[in-house]
Amino acid sequence: MLRVGLTGGVASGKSTISRIFESLDVPVIDTDAIAREIVAPGSPLLAEVFRIFGDDLRLPDGSLDRAALRRRVFDDPGLRRRLEAITHPAIDALVQQRLAALPEATPYALLVVPLLVEAGWQDRVDRVLLVDCPETLQVRRLVERDGIDAAAAWRMVHSQTSREARRRAADDVIDNDGDLDLAGLEDAVRRLDKRYRHGDG
Repeated sequence: MLRVGLTGGVASGKSTISRIFESLDVPVIDTDAIAREIVAPGSPLLAEVFRIFGDDLRLPDGSLDRAALRRRVFDDPGLRRRLEAITHPAIDALVQQRLAALPEATPYALLVVPLLVEAGWQDRVDRVLLVDCPETLQVRRLVERDGIDAAAAWRMVHSQTSREARRRAADDVIDNDGDLDLAGLEDAVRRLDKRYRHGDG
């Protein structure tokens, strides 16, 4: 089974592209969704996060204030590495478990890994599919989507690996720079889907 890693910078369009693949009955394993799952209320990992990063991150319903945690580790590489040391092994284990559970005849699966390049996950996939767009467009989308100011949006963009590094790591690229409407993106995904189903790189 071919493993395709879908990645891209923040607000580049990964969710849109993964939904199109899903509509074509492609198994999609989203590491962001798994990251939320492993710190569900009552989980041992959530207790560990509270112990290390502070019980003030606990919301009234017992869940994790993910936005506050992101802010806490955002400007502190040491804290971010501690968080990754806790969460990445658990995410990796669930990804492998879900891949192993897919039917043997499945031609390929899509792994959505936003920080694929940063985490060095290239060796966990057979191909890297990048959704790419200019940083100025990422910032505009973040401002509109999250209601933050441009300075905060630029900090988010620059906290990730460079656009050039992602393009160097990519085997396939979908340019989501605004020139393609939804129908154009669907066409691009269908062309890739046809190749991946035939095992073509």
